[in-house]
Amino acid sequence: MSTTPAPALTPAALRRLVQEGRAPRLLDVRTSGEFRTAHIPGSYNVPLDILIEHRAQLLPHLDEDVVLVCRSGQRAAQAEKALAGAGLPGCRVLEGGIVAWETAGSPVERGPERWDTERQVRLVAGSIVLATGLAGMFVPGAHLIGTAIGAGLTYAALGNSCAMGVLLSKLPYNRGPRTDVRTVIAGLRSTS
Repeated sequence: MSTTPAPALTPAALRRLVQEGRAPRLLDVRTSGEFRTAHIPGSYNVPLDILIEHRAQLLPHLDEDVVLVCRSGQRAAQAEKALAGAGLPGCRVLEGGIVAWETAGSPVERGPERWDTERQVRLVAGSIVLATGLAGMFVPGAHLIGTAIGAGLTYAALGNSCAMGVLLSKLPYNRGPRTDVRTVIAGLRSTS
């Protein structure tokens, strides 16, 4: 069995498949809160943590005609590796994610607007650095907190992970409705 990832699918190619009535199964691996804000019509929300934890349960309800979607392609690539490792090779990733899909003028279903996690991380990190920088004028050593945040952001960029983003995603504002594997499987079964 090959573990080489299938080539990414461009937004234009996916749109063409949808228009021709040959749409693959679209699994959006973003959080339920992100999914509610905007998603590709007909896609299923299977948050990455649910997909990874329950991939064996999901596998019987998927075929190789699956396209994985996230904000930019990073989480979808992680999902592709997890599914390939569980025995479902050939899943494709939407190149550039929902951002590229929207930029190409393709349709999305919209829900309540909310800030994406990346923007929240910039707000929190910037606010901490600003506050501790100002506090450092009066409290010796307070500026070191900002230095630690900068080090954390550097590590997040190099390791392509973000502890602050993970923490922020756990806030009620970001969670949206709870997604459980039974609901996901029921949705996948209804279209099989």
